[in-house]
Amino acid sequence: MSQLTLVIGNKNYSSWSLRSWLAMKQARLDFQEVRILLDTHKTHQEIRQYSPSGRVPVLLHDKMRIWESLAICEYVAETLAPQLWPSDPNAKAVARSVSAEMHAGFADLRRSMPMDCRSRFPGMGMNPSVQADINRIIEIWRHCRQTFGQGGDFLFGDFSIADAMFAPVISRFVTYDVPLDPISGAYARAVWELPAMQDWLYEASQEVEVIPSFFYAT
Repeated sequence: MSQLTLVIGNKNYSSWSLRSWLAMKQARLDFQEVRILLDTHKTHQEIRQYSPSGRVPVLLHDKMRIWESLAICEYVAETLAPQLWPSDPNAKAVARSVSAEMHAGFADLRRSMPMDCRSRFPGMGMNPSVQADINRIIEIWRHCRQTFGQGGDFLFGDFSIADAMFAPVISRFVTYDVPLDPISGAYARAVWELPAMQDWLYEASQEVEVIPSFFYAT
């Protein structure tokens, strides 16, 4: 297999990096990591060595450069791991729809409850706009689990890109102690307890960098 390299940010803070990383780990791909510290005077310059956007993550595959989390996941599914999407066309269409909705939406949740894996802030950041985002996420989870999830513990039974896209939300729900109903709570636990997710969380806990500005980031 050709060499794969995933350029990521701090594991404690970089929700977009987690999405691509977890999808690739769940696909059992062998890849190298390059971690670039975020929010330093060198961050943009260092990332620009790999990505024209100046943002992480970016996947390097031979001479290819693919940036943006969902684009990376789509590329991996198309070229290396087709199992990352459901095989049923209807389920696949819905999985793509909810993944894109996660990619483009929920700005109030992102702003008020940024990812911080190693911290706990029960109830912090909650407001009506954030609750509306949470309600929609739970609606998505319940619909997918009840309609497509009979074959396993994830949104579409087996793990898919949709689960990778929502993994940072699950981390947020743990950090800010967001209450969940039994169906959503069981789903969140299934993702949280994945060995790959636990590896990410452990490595995040070992990082020493603190980025206060991330509490106000989207």
